Amino acid sequence: MDWDDLRIFLAVARTESLSGAGRRLALDASTVGRRIVRLEAAVGAALFLKTPQGYQLTAEGARLMPPAEAAEQAVAAAAEGVRSDAGLTGQLRIGAPDGCANYLLPQVARDLCEAHPGLEIQIVALPRVVNLTRREADMAIAVSPPDTGRLVVQRLTDYHLHLAGHEDYLARHPPLKDLEDLKGHRMISYIPDMIFDRELDYLSATGVEVAQISSNSVAVQMQAVRAGAGLGIVHDFAIPFAPGVRRALTDRIALKRSFWLIRHADDRASRRLTLLAEALAQGLRAEVARLEGMLVDGLT
Repeated sequence: MDWDDLRIFLAVARTESLSGAGRRLALDASTVGRRIVRLEAAVGAALFLKTPQGYQLTAEGARLMPPAEAAEQAVAAAAEGVRSDAGLTGQLRIGAPDGCANYLLPQVARDLCEAHPGLEIQIVALPRVVNLTRREADMAIAVSPPDTGRLVVQRLTDYHLHLAGHEDYLARHPPLKDLEDLKGHRMISYIPDMIFDRELDYLSATGVEVAQISSNSVAVQMQAVRAGAGLGIVHDFAIPFAPGVRRALTDRIALKRSFWLIRHADDRASRRLTLLAEALAQGLRAEVARLEGMLVDGLT
């Protein structure tokens, strides 16, 4: 059985489409389709069932997944052994919520690439949890630990959030002395039915039920705060990127959350990914501490 055919099989199984597998492998969809037909002929069974939702594994296809993934790990281990003395190289795809992806990972990626010139980092910012089983990423950062799946979970660091507004907005509106004063202000928060993790429900901490401006993106919320559109609960580590934004009611509203690093259990055998996970964790902790420290030091 040809490993390259198995590689294509895994891509179709994970993306559930020929075009999606093609994009991942830099092949056209027709080539992917022909290779799947060839693999099905070799094993003597249909591996996928085409449905309106996409390509779904048949029972035979599901049975092929474990040995195909084992072959994938063996190939990766062999490649790793060849370049074991060449430092951390190759592609690393990191999935993360957009607050982390926008305000933390660019600096961490810069430092990793400077330390390891052969490394290529891809940052996938998604308004949901990245699916590692489908190999959407090599590792993921999340705001709460998953409770299902064959995953390895590591707590990275705590981070903090506070109510904030732009100084121009604060100057034009009634002063904030207590939570009751929020009734006279416009709030910015998440779209309620698009909150994919309970840890993102920040608005409930204010006692306000409805936000007048909302988005599923942390970056959009911060831009709205920076534009003087209202008050929002924002990450302390994002405030240094928003000149003029000031924290308010810090003695009444102070949230603490955690970032978690998630990897597929099968990747524990990869020394390269383990080293990259350690470097990523160290860099993320340092960057959160640096940015939050700027607020403590009174630089913003």
